[in-house]
Order: sequence, then C-alpha cells, then structure tokens
Amino acid sequence: MAHLAERIREAVTTEEAADALTELTAAHDGILAALQEVLTATADFHDGLGEASDPYTARRLRYLADEHLRVIHSDLTLTRNTLADRHVPHPGRSTCTEEVPAAERERSAVCACPPPPRTVPAPPPPVGAGMRR
Repeated sequence: MAHLAERIREAVTTEEAADALTELTAAHDGILAALQEVLTATADFHDGLGEASDPYTARRLRYLADEHLRVIHSDLTLTRNTLADRHVPHPGRSTCTEEVPAAERERSAVCACPPPPRTVPAPPPPVGAGMRR
C-alpha cells in the first residue's frame, strides 16, 4: 500500500496515477478485493467461536466489507477511470532529471523527485541526576 501511495505521489501523468489505482481497485486480484476477502473470512471465523459478542463482530465485519468497502471501491474505481480517460500531464509536476537548467538557481519546488532528507537536530545532552559542586 505504501508503494502505491508513493507511486501516486510521484505520478506526473494521469495515466501513471490511474495505473497505481488499478492495482488497488482491480475486481478479482486488487488490494480492495483481497481486503474484502480478509474481512469476510474473519467474519466467518467469528461465527463459530461461541461467545455472545461473536455474532455481532461477524455482522460488523460483513457490514464493513459489504457496505463501507464497496463505497470506497466504487469511488476509487470512478476516480481511476476518470484519470485514465484524461491522458494529460499533471500541471504541477514534471519528470525530474535532477539537472538544474541554466536559467534556474535551484531545482524547482514542483519537481517530482523526492525532497532531500530532512536533518533532525541532535538532542541536547542528558542532564545529570543531581547538582555538582
């Protein structure tokens, strides 16, 4: 999932974003279809456990799989199809060559390259337990 998010963050065209969403929304082997299978299997497992709360848990899991996940899948599929039909580059992103044109002083802020790593300031040295004399 993190890889798909990264692909969408780096996408410079609608086709690239749509391709990443295809892996998520594919009807038979997509990630959301697999998640629905996991929720249903977990609900089936709870059906036979025998505790008083187990039928409720099973119904809740089926509800999540059948209702909430269906809405998410439907919306993402529509978004994916809309992006796939557009065939345009993202106006705020471009493929980064990591080269700075002569007219620019530094790489553009809209470059698709990942930003340079942030440096975290070093923590202050630990304070001693007591005062020294």
